[in-house]
Amino acid sequence: MSLFQATSPGIAADLYNPALTQSLSADRRALRPGDPVTVIIVQSAESSTSMQNGSQRSSSVSGSLSAGHTNEAADLSLGGRYTGLGQVKRSESFVTQMTASVIDVAENGDLRIGGRQHLFINGEVTEIEVRGRVRLVDIDADNRVPSNRIADAQINYNGKGFVSRSAKPGLVQRLFGLLGIG
Repeated sequence: MSLFQATSPGIAADLYNPALTQSLSADRRALRPGDPVTVIIVQSAESSTSMQNGSQRSSSVSGSLSAGHTNEAADLSLGGRYTGLGQVKRSESFVTQMTASVIDVAENGDLRIGGRQHLFINGEVTEIEVRGRVRLVDIDADNRVPSNRIADAQINYNGKGFVSRSAKPGLVQRLFGLLGIG
């Protein structure tokens, strides 16, 4: 019996699997459903509204009566004035990054992406959600896409907790607001 005699046939396995391995020079951008893509969310909005109303009204009635030695005169004046001024200014800025996944690939090659991120920090629960359509050319070499390059973008940012509750008006302020007093 020989030392090198095989009792069963050997099976050779290929170490390279093209579905799992990319070459060192390959582009690592998202291409298929399930692939991750980093979304850089930079949103800012500013709005300003102002309004000025004014009205003025005056009415006057005068008359006189003369009969013999009696002369009577009467004047009646009514007037009213209203001036109102209102102004609202709002400025918001939101900057973060998160990873979303490719949900589907459209016929033209655009990627439909979606993702959700939950954070729980110091009693605050924050949820960030992003959805939209991305062109392959808008994904950079580091597999990132800026939020202003997402078509049909839906970006939601919600928070719950102590800070969020503290920012809302209290019950008395809300009641006065409903009654038009506050």
